[in-house]
Amino acid sequence: MGKIKLKNIRVFAYHGCLDEEGKIGSDYRIDLSVKGDLSNSAKTDSLGDTIDYVHLNKIVKEEMSKRSKLLETVAERIINRILEEIIMVQAVKVDVSKINPPIGGNVAMVTVSRSKSR
Repeated sequence: MGKIKLKNIRVFAYHGCLDEEGKIGSDYRIDLSVKGDLSNSAKTDSLGDTIDYVHLNKIVKEEMSKRSKLLETVAERIINRILEEIIMVQAVKVDVSKINPPIGGNVAMVTVSRSKSR
């Protein structure tokens, strides 16, 4: 088994329960970790034999662009797409963070973590 991590993916999106969040948007940070058997790709040095992190990043960006009220929903969509599209992935963990959330306090970010295995 091996692990591939994408840290601090930055996107601007429109998630949240407040109408204003859907209009003005916010900055988000996504951290992603996937597990899979990377032993063959370590030998072959071939992109076709590994988990392509460009594909992972594309999934994150596409799912973040679809408005949701809850970060839990966005995280679940990201996980499900990864498991559907990338057969080599055996386990996924994603953290979706809203930076400077509008919660009436001095909070740097709110993070929802979700994980799933085959």
